Amino acid sequence: MDEPILSVDERNAINAGRWFSALSPSLKHDILRCAYVRRYRDGDLIAARGEPPEEWIACAKGAVRVSSTSISGKQITLTYVEPGIWFGDVSIFDGDRRTHDAYAHGETTALCVAKADFKKILSNHVELYEALLRLHARRIRQLYGLVEDLNTLPLRARLAKQLLHLVRSYGIPSLSDGSETRIGLQLAQEELAQLLGASRQRVNQELKSMERDSIIRIEPGGLVVRDRAAIMRIAEADVG
Repeated sequence: MDEPILSVDERNAINAGRWFSALSPSLKHDILRCAYVRRYRDGDLIAARGEPPEEWIACAKGAVRVSSTSISGKQITLTYVEPGIWFGDVSIFDGDRRTHDAYAHGETTALCVAKADFKKILSNHVELYEALLRLHARRIRQLYGLVEDLNTLPLRARLAKQLLHLVRSYGIPSLSDGSETRIGLQLAQEELAQLLGASRQRVNQELKSMERDSIIRIEPGGLVVRDRAAIMRIAEADVG
């Protein structure tokens, strides 16, 4: 499913990425000059746990589901990589094998840079080292924040924070009601529960409660946020 170039929307997603957009024009040019496009169908494997790292990858369209497998063989979703986000550089740096599986979630486009080209770009642009350090520092901060939330926030607040993140990353304004936003990333409640470290039953209860309060609407195709301000208030609530 490889195609030679990104579409206009895909290129815009890459260029608008918070990290990539801050790079110098010459570094961005060299990255894009070496990159190639791969397109995946929903559920296709993009990278497998245990494989040697051969590519540095950015999501240009759709989403990449990063998962692990439990001892019982059950797949557990850890996160979703949204358009404009790069990943896979850690394994290239330390030379170890990939630690997680990555699957396409929906129709997905990836922009890839081969390992050899990635290292050439590093040798030609000291700036990339500094940029990747900032990127990794941001990831560590996010990871610490997730661990802290898991141990200090009630499920309702964690769910609200996750919904806000999904709205920022995948929000689609409603054409019929400007106050509503549809979350374009379709997640089963089990997948949402895995992101929150909770059971599907408990997450379902919280979603139903938010729906009764007219904060969200649950539809067969996904979730619609009706009152973003209310979700922000829940997300900022103190423990207890």
